[in-house]
Amino acid sequence: MFHKSQQRSGYPGSHRVRGLAQDFRLGIPSGMPSGPTPTAGNVLLASSRRRVLESTALGFGYLALRSLIGDTIAMGQDTTGPSAGGQMGSSGPHLRPRAKRIVFLFMKGGPSHIDTFDPKPSLTRDDGKPPPFELPRVVFAQQGNLLKSPWAFSQHGQSGLPVSELFPNVAKHIDKLCVLRSLHGSNPAHGGALLKMHTGSDQFVRPSMGAWITYGLGTENQDLPAFVTICPTLAHGGVNNWGSAFLPTYCQGTPIGNASQPAKQASVQHIVHPSLDRASQRKQLDLLAKMNEDFSKAYPNEASIAGQLGAYELAFRMQSSLPEIQDLQTETQATLRLYGLDDPVTENFGRQCLMARRFLERGVRFVQVTHSDSEVQWDQHSDLYQGHTKNAAEVDKPIAGFLADLEQRGLLKDTLVLWGGEFGRTPTSQGNGRDHNPHGFCMWMAGGGVKGGFAYGATDEYGYYASEKKMHVHDLHATILHIMGLDHERLTYRYAGRDFRLTDVAGQVAHEILA
Repeated sequence: MFHKSQQRSGYPGSHRVRGLAQDFRLGIPSGMPSGPTPTAGNVLLASSRRRVLESTALGFGYLALRSLIGDTIAMGQDTTGPSAGGQMGSSGPHLRPRAKRIVFLFMKGGPSHIDTFDPKPSLTRDDGKPPPFELPRVVFAQQGNLLKSPWAFSQHGQSGLPVSELFPNVAKHIDKLCVLRSLHGSNPAHGGALLKMHTGSDQFVRPSMGAWITYGLGTENQDLPAFVTICPTLAHGGVNNWGSAFLPTYCQGTPIGNASQPAKQASVQHIVHPSLDRASQRKQLDLLAKMNEDFSKAYPNEASIAGQLGAYELAFRMQSSLPEIQDLQTETQATLRLYGLDDPVTENFGRQCLMARRFLERGVRFVQVTHSDSEVQWDQHSDLYQGHTKNAAEVDKPIAGFLADLEQRGLLKDTLVLWGGEFGRTPTSQGNGRDHNPHGFCMWMAGGGVKGGFAYGATDEYGYYASEKKMHVHDLHATILHIMGLDHERLTYRYAGRDFRLTDVAGQVAHEILA
């Protein structure tokens, strides 16, 4: 359709439209030299016009399609992928995977590690005293004296690991948990810390953890996205926390609702076509596929749109698969009670966890569930007791039910469950609350080949700084990728002249936590 000499830098479609339009006015096919019309040129001119008209029936329609999806092509991105009907960006697992899928139970706002899974007797002993250590050079806000935890800790399970009374139901599963007590990051602000936790960078737009895993491993299903995020927050980075950035677009997470609406109302927008029935949509997709096939055969050096067509096909199939997943009426009453759907306190987060299980068992590779609301979250600068009591009550029973359900269905052994927030809280007071603390906090894992009933690393005796077997966020990401069968140093993508990876230029795998 287009001569190579007409291809210029930038978005290709606009230049080619101008070139073709000019040739059409002259009555000559694209790429033929212009000049004086030969004496016998009437035949040639008519023939040239016919050739242009023959191509434009397909050509202009194809240009219109390219203009709709041209951003990806213009950037030179790989638009193929397993969920898009093409080849996966990576060669698959580099290592023997311990887990096939992952679910991230994200507690937005920063739950306090010293009030949940990291008890500090010294903090109780020295309650109200000035901190006997130096505060960080940069703090988020003014801090006061030491503040003990208002909740008691007790040992649970055969492992005897301590858990706060905030989590009586999760405590019953402590022998499944690998508690990571020495996490640390680099940013005390929510926005930067969320991006760091989700993308490995607190300053730049980078692909999210779910996008990297999707790029490396592809999908296990044909009717759903490989990466789903349920009720994600739109604040503090928003879509960047589940975006694909410069990775192929099929790697981006698909949001199911958002944190500002109840989970009962959460759905994928425009899942039902407003005017066309499925038969008509099927004809449209078949026509686009035929157009692309014909064009690719005629012009093999042109950019293919197979990736975009694959995305359209996936959206078409999701019309029937997604509503079925979100229809919880097929679950037994015992299962609904297990997740807390019979209690208004736990119903919302329980619904999210139950949807997560249904996505996981249907082959979704990465699922994120976010606990967040616009009023309280886990960000208790004041009213620590009231806020953490409310939040823990909303998630404790659903998380315990989720773990039990995964185990009884045989899913836990090859599903990695990750729990935590973007940072922890300070052992120093801020009124009757705690400030942000990225210098030491905890998260926990379960399933997926990690040791259960095991605590890894430690913060100092007051819980301010990670001190033993320190685990940076890059180390966490390296370990997660390792569990999923990916070498974090080999999972790279070349963009803007350099190779990028989730762990940037750092990251050490915590082999000690692996079973």
